[in-house]
Amino acid sequence: MYSAPHQFHIPVMGLAFTIDSPVKVAQYGISSVISIMEDRLTEMMRKHYYAYINEPYIPITTRDENYREKRITDYLNLVSRIVSEKVDKIKSSVFEAGSEIVKYFEMLPDNSNIKQIYNQMTGAKDLAEKEALGKVLRNKITAGSIDVNIMTKLDKNNYTKDGVLIENGSDALAALRGYAKSDLTNSSVIFSAGINPNLYNYLEKLRAFDASGVGQFEKRIIIKVSDYRSALIQGKYLAKKGIWVSEFRVESGLNCGGHAFATDGYLMGPILEEFKIKRDELIATLFDIYNKALAAKSFPTFSQPHPIKISAQGGIGTYEECALLHQYYGIDSTGWGTPFLLVPEATTVDDATLALLQNAKKPDIYLSKNSPLGVPFHYLKGTSSDLEKLKRIETGKPGSPCTEKHLVNNTEFTEEPICTASLKYQKLKINHLQSLHLAPEKYEREVKNVLAKECLCIGLSNAASIKHEQPFLKNLPAVTICPGPNIAYFSKTVSLREMTDHIYGRNNIMRDGSRPHVFINELFIYISFLKEKLLDEAEIMDTKKEKYYLAFYNQLVAGIQYYREKAGEFCRFTNQDIHLFNEHLNKAELALDALRIGHATTAEWV
Repeated sequence: MYSAPHQFHIPVMGLAFTIDSPVKVAQYGISSVISIMEDRLTEMMRKHYYAYINEPYIPITTRDENYREKRITDYLNLVSRIVSEKVDKIKSSVFEAGSEIVKYFEMLPDNSNIKQIYNQMTGAKDLAEKEALGKVLRNKITAGSIDVNIMTKLDKNNYTKDGVLIENGSDALAALRGYAKSDLTNSSVIFSAGINPNLYNYLEKLRAFDASGVGQFEKRIIIKVSDYRSALIQGKYLAKKGIWVSEFRVESGLNCGGHAFATDGYLMGPILEEFKIKRDELIATLFDIYNKALAAKSFPTFSQPHPIKISAQGGIGTYEECALLHQYYGIDSTGWGTPFLLVPEATTVDDATLALLQNAKKPDIYLSKNSPLGVPFHYLKGTSSDLEKLKRIETGKPGSPCTEKHLVNNTEFTEEPICTASLKYQKLKINHLQSLHLAPEKYEREVKNVLAKECLCIGLSNAASIKHEQPFLKNLPAVTICPGPNIAYFSKTVSLREMTDHIYGRNNIMRDGSRPHVFINELFIYISFLKEKLLDEAEIMDTKKEKYYLAFYNQLVAGIQYYREKAGEFCRFTNQDIHLFNEHLNKAELALDALRIGHATTAEWV
């Protein structure tokens, strides 16, 4: 079983922002996640990094058979080679101030066994003892895992030039094959955005994810989930196929960056409590199904289950919050995404966007309707993509050229799916709305929702193109970025060392000492979300929707009660912390009461 040197990981961010993060951080034992959905971007990165290692770049063009998976496989192999060489250099470097090997060990968490050996070595007086401990330490150096992300909803079918469907040639399946064929070891693929039967069924055909022993996988499967029920359903689905999920990555439904998949009012604390209580039950349930499936296939079975890790991410900002998740909930790893956008040593963000991030305040980040997927999408105002979109609207030519077609999913006006951010769709949709002769307010609201949609394939890729001075698409240089609300509390770029020190409580880089607890921030985001939903759907509210939003409201009320009961048990909560925490809960209750009173259209809400 792979044991990560660090207690945190860097989640996938956009398409470009973590596209080469492993090259930057894996040699220090830090795990990070690459999005492999945009193959044109991976091809661009191949060109950049072959030049970086002074090797010839041989393009893989769209004329090549299976070009998408080949681009992905080769890029991942290239990243793996670079990381291996960097690790070897660290192992051979000298233990002296400012050296890479010293940086490796000093960034480790203070409670790690390896860090203890390092401290013993630095404090040793005897030269022979120092050398012996130094040798032990060099052998302990391991890279962080190079992981990949596949968003399951991005699975467009692909066709030959003659219009024939390519068997097993969809975007997600090609990306999965590209990863499976790579040389990566001690690596994981993270599936996000829910079950894709086509993708999950295809896993059965790939032997790269088979276990060679208890907990022994070259390539592991991680599923990003919003709650325990989702973990159980998806875990069972795969276990029935003889496929083991090595980690469930719990992400806050709304207090995160990028696409936000809201729960039905379930909050992070109660969700993690359920994982804490039912973790052993989850493992036992999945293992029973998994072993039976292996036996049915005449595959080797196992005498004991493989371990399952539980990790958490979304809005975490302080060492104390990290400690709570690890110590009270038993979380194995915490994901730190948005804060790392301000660490140039770890992520790839162009200078103009980086400046916007540093100056971002709470009102600058909002949960938008900008995604063509129709899923709420965190958005930073004032980006070049935002300004480009507004300019197109002002000139009467809204929408974007659709060159990549990864998000084509709408057949409202066309037989062939098109993207709702495209020029074609927005023109057709607005013409349709004009033909309906809607009331002026309703028409304006509907048009606003249409015009909000934005090209993400290009916008989320361009930061790498700009940063590495590699052309991506001619005349389409705008950048979209999707930080979580947490960015409002971080105001400056910092080094990788400074960020790891912040995570482990060795310093504090946060600008706002009045920042509410991560659980409180999430709670108020959910209350705002519910309020907006009730306003948006007031005209079309029916009995079914009414019952849904009432259940949503009741879950938030139950979440507040849970936090009241648990606050005294949370580690590192002082009496002052508990008092402040409860004051925030009181304010949340008042906000919910106002919603209830304002929406008391049925007896249940009264």
